[in-house]
Amino acid sequence: MEISAILPLTQLSCFMPKTCTVIRAHPFKPWRQRNSKPTGFRCQKMYVPGFGEASPEKKAAKNMHNFFTYIAVRIVGAQLESYNTEAHKDLMEFLDKNSLNDGDKFCAALMRESPRHKGLAMRILEVRSSYCKKDFEWDNLQRLASKMADESNTRIMRDYVLETSHEPKID
Repeated sequence: MEISAILPLTQLSCFMPKTCTVIRAHPFKPWRQRNSKPTGFRCQKMYVPGFGEASPEKKAAKNMHNFFTYIAVRIVGAQLESYNTEAHKDLMEFLDKNSLNDGDKFCAALMRESPRHKGLAMRILEVRSSYCKKDFEWDNLQRLASKMADESNTRIMRDYVLETSHEPKID
């Protein structure tokens, strides 16, 4: 039987280059004294093909933007349910007829539906902005995403090793 050790990809140096070069302004001209602060960093980053129109971060930000609209609709809906059942009913009926996949289109359509709906749309826009800026835990998102990627990679590699290392039973 073959025994293999599974290392997370982050421990393999060939997958994560950690070399960064610091560019300093005029490093060999002593007559022009400058601060010792670097003017920029040139780090090796992975090239991501197929994202010519936007970076992966920009696409993720767009998805987060739409997600914040969904969260804002949920928050406003919960608030309205307790003190303004008529407005809650209007919002739920509008949700049944309109998709929340594109948050901006949803809010624009809600705003143009009627004067009552305009007030709902304005509240959703306000809550969306406030939640994004003040309540969403960005550092927790990064920690959870990294943890999920590492755990998932380890699980997939472990399952593969277990699947391929077991010798077939002879009956």
